[in-house]
Amino acid sequence: MKTTQLLHGLLCFSTLPLLAAPSLAVPEPSAVVPISRIKDRDLFELPARGRPATTVQEWLSQTPPPPQAPVQVTGVRLNPTDAGLEIILQTASPTQLQAVRSVEDKTLTIEISNAVLSLPNQQSFRADTPTETVTATQLEGNRIQVRVIGKITLPNASVIAQPNSVSQQPDEDEEEITVTGAQTPSYRVPNASTATRTDTPLRDIPASIQVIPRQVLEDQKAERLQDALQNVSGVTKRGNYGGGAAGGFVIRGFTQEGNFRNGLRDNNFYAFPEIANIERVEVLKGPASILFGQVEPGGIINLITKQPLSEPYYSVEFTAGSYNFYRPTVDISGPLNAEKTVLYRLNFAYQNSGSFRDFVNTERFFVAPALTWKIGRNTTLDIDFEYLREKSPFDRGLVILDDNSFALPINRYLNYPSLDNYSQTVYRGGYRFEHRFSDDWRIRNSFLVSSFDAGGLSVNTAGDLIDNQFTPRNFDDDRYIVQNYGVQTDLMGKFNTGSIAHQLILGFDFNRNTSFYEFESASLSPNDIFNPAFDIPRPSILSDPASFSDRTDTWGIYLQDQVALLDNLKLLVGGRFDFSTQRSLSDPVSKQFNDAFSPRVGIVYQPSQAISLYASYSTSFRPVIGISATNSPFKPERGKQFEVGIKGEFLDGKLAATLAAFEITKSNVLTSDPNNSRFSIQVGEQQSRGIELDVIGEILPGWNVIATYAYIDARVTEDNEVPIGNRLDNSAQHTASFWTTYQIQKGDLKGFGGGLGFFFAGDRPGDSLNTFELPSYFRTDATVFYKRDQWRFALNIKNLFGVEYYETAQSRAIIYPGAPFTVQGTVSFQF
Repeated sequence: MKTTQLLHGLLCFSTLPLLAAPSLAVPEPSAVVPISRIKDRDLFELPARGRPATTVQEWLSQTPPPPQAPVQVTGVRLNPTDAGLEIILQTASPTQLQAVRSVEDKTLTIEISNAVLSLPNQQSFRADTPTETVTATQLEGNRIQVRVIGKITLPNASVIAQPNSVSQQPDEDEEEITVTGAQTPSYRVPNASTATRTDTPLRDIPASIQVIPRQVLEDQKAERLQDALQNVSGVTKRGNYGGGAAGGFVIRGFTQEGNFRNGLRDNNFYAFPEIANIERVEVLKGPASILFGQVEPGGIINLITKQPLSEPYYSVEFTAGSYNFYRPTVDISGPLNAEKTVLYRLNFAYQNSGSFRDFVNTERFFVAPALTWKIGRNTTLDIDFEYLREKSPFDRGLVILDDNSFALPINRYLNYPSLDNYSQTVYRGGYRFEHRFSDDWRIRNSFLVSSFDAGGLSVNTAGDLIDNQFTPRNFDDDRYIVQNYGVQTDLMGKFNTGSIAHQLILGFDFNRNTSFYEFESASLSPNDIFNPAFDIPRPSILSDPASFSDRTDTWGIYLQDQVALLDNLKLLVGGRFDFSTQRSLSDPVSKQFNDAFSPRVGIVYQPSQAISLYASYSTSFRPVIGISATNSPFKPERGKQFEVGIKGEFLDGKLAATLAAFEITKSNVLTSDPNNSRFSIQVGEQQSRGIELDVIGEILPGWNVIATYAYIDARVTEDNEVPIGNRLDNSAQHTASFWTTYQIQKGDLKGFGGGLGFFFAGDRPGDSLNTFELPSYFRTDATVFYKRDQWRFALNIKNLFGVEYYETAQSRAIIYPGAPFTVQGTVSFQF
């Protein structure tokens, strides 16, 4: 499918309601339907405002109304009732408000748009009742956040906007936004920071960004990052280093081998994150070099960690299941002093399990303390640390036969258990310091260091099958150490130039990555894949010790401006200069320098409160280490993307959808030098085109859904070695997922619920030469649960029908199968 066809189809989709339904009048952006008043028919019978547009020209020629001034909230009152707590926001005049609500643990959060706090002699509101703590604070972008924190359980609460002239009792003219404790937490997250480094509504971002909240991880009982990312369109697994949770991910056809943590570069292909302290996962699609430096053009994965809470919170959970799996976790948080200026959070997890793979047992220990110090009214310091240690056999999975058949059972282990003593340790630590100079200007400085140390005795693959029966193996005694240091400083400010509003970021970051690898090895007798041996003597003679070491330093300076040209027309523009130095510290010692400029521009037009149309152009770069036959250093790989899309918010903002079409071109790819096969040249090119759809949110109280579909055609377009037209490895043309849960809200069965999920991935090339394919699969998961007061019981079934499938491949000799039918039971208690 050509790009022009994709763009034309998406434009037709976005304008179809205007062209095909002349009787439907589209309200102007300033028209607001009260949240508590909206009815099902309101979704189809919007109030008419003049003659509706019947052509695209008329639609584009309509002049949007001037932006509405923010509503001034001059007071906050609490009114306990039998139905729950009423939070009354006093305003200067009668008004209508829009809000988005979310629920986490025992906290209700309500974000009210186009409103500012104007409280006498104070900048925020806080009050305590016997059962709740209520706060009201000002957020960026003229938004107020009201939080109701239950001291015992999830509270019932409602928010009412009341003019100062109105009596103390609510009447029919008041605008009410109701959130009840009977409702389950919503999957909908309205804001994200990954795309812009600011807390920006997703509807205002000219890019496709998907957010997987903690509630989805809990409902699906996700144990690995890849379990969370199965809920994002266009993302598949690439590699699974040693059979654990490490490896990379394929996003829009391109492999991204490392992740980010709270906006800073974290691990690489060989390390993995523990998700016990992950609050949510944000995935930004497309090139992202302007804010994140050297990355692949498909996109990035940013993990947002749990932060300390101002109210005491304690959660204990225990999960047990198939293959002797058991995993206790603890999550506790609260203040350390009476003034609540010093807060803490501690996450702990221990995992011990067997596997459907023979001889594979895993033991994992994880602890993650975090501390927040509110130094003053405008200054905050956050400090966090993680320690992760895992011991597990080094598993290289299965092999494929010469006729491309998968003849081996998925439990077959092809290494030698008696020669394996492999483990890995990961440390992470950092801080985030923020100071506000005023309501409009602030500075933020962040630092993260991560260290990955792995090695020991292991058995590794040494090539493809011999005689279609024997797999060569090496015995390795090695150690691999990777350390990453990142520091980032952002100056952020808001100002106006006439009627145009700006939100500016001027930033600088520095990143240093060092790696050290040393090893000794010996060849082993090939193992018979049909009748494998599992116990052989350890080799007495190893190769001479060898080691490699290198270091990469990257500096970046970037400028970004979020411009509100009109209330419904927003522009995002920015650019970044990068300077990168790579040094090989081994023999021979070498040094290489690269620089690059990466621009980005995007625009969002919102014809109504519920719809956002956007278009963007973004770029990326990634340094390439090495020289050509002419002794010239390689240039960085470059990526560029054109993307258009439409975002919609439905059901009072509780349900959101994003439809995007894109084309990405990656150039300066290394390929074989036809004049000297010992060297490479940079004439390779790869291209990815596709359409993605993501839907997430709440359909009815207690009924959550997350669904995705992606069509991605990622291929080699220029190369001297790989045939032109080959698909990029581990990239599926078609992927889809659907997960939904429902919890009963009333009656004797209140608290009971269940969920069902379907996950599909099409055929994926197993290597760049496309010599074999991983077959498509359709997997079904399910859950039933019961929540009562502080207790929650859940039963999760993964791969309900025992489908045999393969998650990813690194070569013909390294193929990782997926788990068969698996059952896990969980009990948790919060207090």
